[in-house]
Amino acid sequence: MLRPHTAALATALAAALACAAAAASEAPSRFVADPYPSTYQAIATGPVLLANATVLTGTGERLEGADVLMQGGRITAIGRGLQVPANATRVDATGKWVTPGLIDVHSHLGVYASPGMHAHSDGNEATAPVTAAVWAEHSVWPQDPGFAAALAGGVTSLQVLPGSANLVGGRGVTLKNVPASTYQAMKFPGAPWGLKMACGENPKRVYGQKGGPSTRMGNVAGYRAAFIDASEYLNKNTPRTTPRKRRWWQGADAVDSDSDSGGKRDLKLDTLAGAMNGDILVHIHCYRADEMATMLDLADEFGFKVAAFHHGVEAYKLSDRLAEEGVCGALWADWWGFKMEAFDGIQENIALVDRPDGSCAIVHSDSDEGIQRLNQEAAKVMASAGRAGIQIAPERAIRWVTANPARSMGILEDTGTLEAGKMADVVLWNGNPFSVYAHAEQVYVDGARLYDRNDRSRQPASDFMLGQGATDAAGMTGGVR
Repeated sequence: MLRPHTAALATALAAALACAAAAASEAPSRFVADPYPSTYQAIATGPVLLANATVLTGTGERLEGADVLMQGGRITAIGRGLQVPANATRVDATGKWVTPGLIDVHSHLGVYASPGMHAHSDGNEATAPVTAAVWAEHSVWPQDPGFAAALAGGVTSLQVLPGSANLVGGRGVTLKNVPASTYQAMKFPGAPWGLKMACGENPKRVYGQKGGPSTRMGNVAGYRAAFIDASEYLNKNTPRTTPRKRRWWQGADAVDSDSDSGGKRDLKLDTLAGAMNGDILVHIHCYRADEMATMLDLADEFGFKVAAFHHGVEAYKLSDRLAEEGVCGALWADWWGFKMEAFDGIQENIALVDRPDGSCAIVHSDSDEGIQRLNQEAAKVMASAGRAGIQIAPERAIRWVTANPARSMGILEDTGTLEAGKMADVVLWNGNPFSVYAHAEQVYVDGARLYDRNDRSRQPASDFMLGQGATDAAGMTGGVR
């Protein structure tokens, strides 16, 4: 029987451990502590009213003759007859369209920068099949002219990922598309990291003559080995939520200090453990349906969640399963056939992935040229679907380049739709954004007009391009696809 003071101590210890466990469950794990935090600061600007436009909110609504009010970096209201501050800048948007800022979930801007030279080839750490220790943000060159070109195409946020040479390529980073001197000044506040993985031909091609893997079965064995190591590391580094059993040689008032520190810290295993904890979102380069299914089974085996499959030319073959498991398909409109695993593509792919309830279809670029025309890539999907008898309205298609990528990147609470309280990331188009004649006339990031097609002072240019005259360095890069 415990003495009264011993019982009180035990009760207090149990309560303290319960509080610690509750706090630990609410706070991110130490695997995602950020030693290089965002320094992004929204540009201060006055209130702006975009008046009398056709508005696609990104939530499935289309509003005619509606106004969008931005104030304090946020969307304040959408509708008609809004109460507008006296000092608001009024933009006549009659005959024009307004959408959320476009978001590219798969970009290599900054890590495969323009001009496309070996000196700028910083996207693949092709030194080992598993390089989860590396972070794409440490390769981002903010002076890449591609950022400004993407802004002119309406892109306000993007996820920059490592390339696809490796089984596990490392962490990706989400950026606000703003001119800056450092990547931290572009880093999207509070956005989770993405983890880039790749299946199929790329890893076995890159490592087949370098010790392996050289086959798809070798690929899967490599993922499993990495996550087995991460599982053990995670167990060793998980805070204990229950007291250890008191040893016979310890007194009744002994403090439970016998915790396992996990040994030496490992940056590679930090990232994999963060993914298993759900704090780092897993994005997988994967083309074939059978391999996507295998990767979903791998995720079940090790307890992580796939946020999105990228490229996925065969995603249409398992669109129902993707929707059921809440996995996004980040896909091209019509790239196919450039290697064997990309052979079985169809132009209706995105439309079919988009059909089931709960689906999450995304149009992505993986290209410094494609990112400038995400609206036209989405329009191609609509046209292909229409020829197949699937009619897709603009208010649905806009989600492929706004809300759905935001969902897969873990930033939908902040951006991706036009709703009161969200970041004022907004594009004013000269007409229907799904027309080949459409241009982004004005692009707002947190309510600040960063790009204006009719105002040269609002057309950012990289310092690298100053003095280059009419030379256009964009469109000169390429990565492993």
